[in-house]
Amino acid sequence: MSYKDEYHPGVKKDLKQLERAVVKEVFESHIEKVLQHPESGERLRGELSGIFSYHFRKNKIDYRIAYTVDEARKIIYVLRIAKRENFYEVLKRRFT
Repeated sequence: MSYKDEYHPGVKKDLKQLERAVVKEVFESHIEKVLQHPESGERLRGELSGIFSYHFRKNKIDYRIAYTVDEARKIIYVLRIAKRENFYEVLKRRFT
């Protein structure tokens, strides 16, 4: 069963900082994969426990998609989509 996706308001800003081709790939491929298989992301620990981080690479640049899973409502809540650089620092500020 597929999950429904919802987005943190900051994701809009994240997407503006990415190339169009990356944004297109995120929605055509990676978000769909996460919606079908939420466990495909890595579980984070410490301050960010409860959040998953899905990793992918395009043009030799590492990207991350951070999300939480609401099993009861079958919703994937996307918190951040960005390049790996400073990803977790910004995620901590956004999540706490």
